[in-house]
Amino acid sequence: MKIRILVWLLAMAAAPAIARQGAPGTFDYTVPSGRNYDKAEFRLWVPPAVARVHAVLVLVPGSNGDGRPMAEDAFWQAFATKHQLAIVACRFTDKPHEQAFLEDYVKVSDGSGQALLDAVTALAAASKRPEIASAPFLMWGMSAGGQVDYEFAAWKPERVLAFVVNKGGVYYSALLPRAARNVPALLFVGDKDLAFRVDTIAGLFAVNRRAGALWAYVVEPDTAHVVGRSRDLSAMFFEDILAIRLPDGVLKAVPEKSGFIGDLKAATFQPIAAIPPPTVPTSWLPTERIARAWQAVVNGTPFD
Repeated sequence: MKIRILVWLLAMAAAPAIARQGAPGTFDYTVPSGRNYDKAEFRLWVPPAVARVHAVLVLVPGSNGDGRPMAEDAFWQAFATKHQLAIVACRFTDKPHEQAFLEDYVKVSDGSGQALLDAVTALAAASKRPEIASAPFLMWGMSAGGQVDYEFAAWKPERVLAFVVNKGGVYYSALLPRAARNVPALLFVGDKDLAFRVDTIAGLFAVNRRAGALWAYVVEPDTAHVVGRSRDLSAMFFEDILAIRLPDGVLKAVPEKSGFIGDLKAATFQPIAAIPPPTVPTSWLPTERIARAWQAVVNGTPFD
């Protein structure tokens, strides 16, 4: 009998923490330490007036940060309410290792990505919102958070509506699979950030865009390693992508040869149909509104 009790106690200690309700519409969930991460903790927020959630906004902070309070951020809650989204805000931390500037948890295919999926499934059950378990993701993150977004899109592109790379540092994947290149994305750099970050993101963008990635490269002037205007432009981008890819609740591919092409040097744009295939790196922009907003950011001018 004592042995059975001991086995049960050990099993309970190893099991994921039961989701618990916090503030109204908010649920927390913890996944046990895994192969490439120490902590994996998540917070779900569901707008109270939303009858059915259409997608999940996944928010990931910088290196080893606790992003769970982002679920209560007024900006993102207003956005989620408007578009009938749930928010899942994340905390990932590494196990101790020598090269702290390399976040092991960023390589989501080694376990941290499955931790996120498992948490979303558990949170869907705890909140009695079963649709959340299979809802597509809009992924926004800062620094290492953007690295997680990039690697998750590489690993599970079928689950991602759109994602944002935001002034990150070290990535594990270079040329992504074609399905991932077809996921719309914004890749932000700050022109006053560390050169290795800028050069890394520029290289990732160049090789994938050359292979047809539906991505835009966004250089923020007079900006270092900070959020800058990336949150505001990303929200606009997500809004337009939702209209294109999820108009009736069913995830759709981006229509072929749609959108606009942004000239990275001149900071001008044209409809894709109006120009021949480019021979230099360009940005793909889904709508004229986003093209104008991209132009405003790279020129350092206000949005229209």
